[in-house]
Amino acid sequence: MNLSNILFMWKPIVEIFILWIVIYHIILFFEGTRAVQVMRGIVILLIAFFLFQKLDFTILDWLMTKLFGISVIAILVIFHPEIRQGLARLGQRNIFAQPLKEEELDQMLKEIIKAAENLCKDKEGALIVIEKNDPLNAYIESGVFVDARVTAELIEAVFMRNSILHDGGLVVQHGRIAAAGCIFPLTENQELNRIFGTRHRAALGLSEETDAIIIIVSEERQDISLVYRKRLYKDLSREELVSQIKEIIKLKKEND
Repeated sequence: MNLSNILFMWKPIVEIFILWIVIYHIILFFEGTRAVQVMRGIVILLIAFFLFQKLDFTILDWLMTKLFGISVIAILVIFHPEIRQGLARLGQRNIFAQPLKEEELDQMLKEIIKAAENLCKDKEGALIVIEKNDPLNAYIESGVFVDARVTAELIEAVFMRNSILHDGGLVVQHGRIAAAGCIFPLTENQELNRIFGTRHRAALGLSEETDAIIIIVSEERQDISLVYRKRLYKDLSREELVSQIKEIIKLKKEND
């Protein structure tokens, strides 16, 4: 087998691999925004278009061709904010980013729990969200961008009573504080006890849509709760909170 034949065989494979990487990272750029739903729909339409051509469905092929011509313009007009934001993040995203090490996660949790305990003692409320697998970009964009290292002092400053970000939620993404003052959807669960306020309803609402780990500090009852996957763990001690979070993020509990 000569060199030209080898190149002829490998060229399509390389092209498919490059195309897959490009599409994958485009989806990552828009993940967490409403534009990603449209992109998934476009993929389905592309598959249907390909099948119509292969099966020689002339009328359907013609309709899909006209539809694509109109839809491209419509998408650019309707979703230009999401497209602009996605392209703006192009140079910011680290394609080869590595997950946090266990030591880094432990330090992050230590700072978050320290802040939660201090806020609880000071009768200050807080809503702290840790991104797990489901992206929280859409919620981050509803708040004020921070992009800072996770420290107890910064978290406490955000949730001080006189802070303009006091009433929103704080999002931790990739081991850093991504944004504060974020708005989350309220749960529609009518069975939730009326003693729980807006923070608990927002936490449950977010847990219904994502797999985020959510810590709530109640200023009224002066306790700390955890919400994950629609489940509310009330009035947790420090040890219980650490244990629950580490179990969720699949970390081994350290021996004291």
